[in-house]
Amino acid sequence: MDAAAPASALGAAGPATRKKITAWALWDWGTQPWASVVTTFVFSVYLVSSHFGTANHTALVQSVCLTSASVIIALTAPLSGQGADRSGHTMRTLRWLTWGLAIITASLVVVAPSPAWLWPGFLLVAAGTILSEIASASYNAAIDQVATPGNVGRISGFGWGMGYLGGIVALLAIYFAFIAPEVGLFGVSGTNSMDIRVSMLFCAVWIVVFTAPIFRTLRDQPPREPVPRLGIVGSYRRLFASIAGLWRTHRTIVWFLLASALFRDGLNGIFIYGGAMAQNTFGFSASQVLIFGAAANIVAGVATILMGRLDDRIGPKPVIVISLVALIVLAMAVFFLHDRGQAMFWVLGLILCLFVGPAQAASRSYLARLIPAGMSGEVFGLYATTGRVASPLSPALFGLFVTIGMAVTGTSNAQYFGIIGIAIVLLAGLIALIPVGRHEAGRPAAG
Repeated sequence: MDAAAPASALGAAGPATRKKITAWALWDWGTQPWASVVTTFVFSVYLVSSHFGTANHTALVQSVCLTSASVIIALTAPLSGQGADRSGHTMRTLRWLTWGLAIITASLVVVAPSPAWLWPGFLLVAAGTILSEIASASYNAAIDQVATPGNVGRISGFGWGMGYLGGIVALLAIYFAFIAPEVGLFGVSGTNSMDIRVSMLFCAVWIVVFTAPIFRTLRDQPPREPVPRLGIVGSYRRLFASIAGLWRTHRTIVWFLLASALFRDGLNGIFIYGGAMAQNTFGFSASQVLIFGAAANIVAGVATILMGRLDDRIGPKPVIVISLVALIVLAMAVFFLHDRGQAMFWVLGLILCLFVGPAQAASRSYLARLIPAGMSGEVFGLYATTGRVASPLSPALFGLFVTIGMAVTGTSNAQYFGIIGIAIVLLAGLIALIPVGRHEAGRPAAG
């Protein structure tokens, strides 16, 4: 790395108080219901139900809306981060994006169980996904206000772990308050799917309440230079110039963005397809899938918080490598032992969850250690963009190997073959990561 490169953004403000660290981590706790309740376990499942049309039609609408959202995120996340860096308005940007996410979450209450609401429902989910991803880039960029090179692993792990735990607490809260009872709190029942729809109001309030501390505690940082008006074309020119500059002076960042795009897609694939495999391959009921999902997220959350300390001791890259190797081995164990029943899936599945969160948190801490001062928002925006560019890989390879499995076994239920595709994506990310400069705590990575 060039000796003349700008100083690292991390820890520029010095060590943060416990109050600031907790406030920062609570944002992840507060917004996680969007991922766990809205897009994974409850509302998206509701939108693809028979109330809204045939399975093929609902799946097509879901694909169109979420693919469009991915394209918009890839194109806009770096520009949003760049604007926040130049103006110093990272927290202001995060505040408006978070409040927008809460408003969209609350608006889902109007989505009645009717085919007429299918497109509006998924368009709202797509809009919320865009806000959530861009907000996450700003949130990640704010880590330089609460972490130093000596504790960034612990703090990143704490935030990521809080996200896992917050999502599951919110999920269990709405399940027992509104969904499971015949008549829930405030007289809410399943009539006209009001149990699910009212749960969206609960999640919106959750977002507002638990993200409030970060906006009371952290402040915008003054910009490092005067802020010219660039416009959209000028912003993209500056973005490409920044990427070229990173390639010249911080090449490790560019290579890491590419490598992490691969293995982060594999990590996402584990959670996306884990529940479906539990149900279709191992015979879990819907309630058993929910219980397993809750247990998996709790295990992932606690492991991520604890492994953050190891990140600070040995560096983030070894944590990522150890996690990826373990995940690849465990994924293949699930494939070869798929006929051993539910107990085997419980054991291997929960052990697998020990390594997903630490790999994600260490990926964030690795990048945070490298980012030059004044570029946190833009680089974490690129982090979101590269992740979206690689996002079709896991679904494509999962589907390919399921198709191969059906041809090899001659059965219609060969979904366990899909785990091979996920393992291949993880392996590709691991291979791409190995030559990337190792970054020890407090030392610059070799570019």
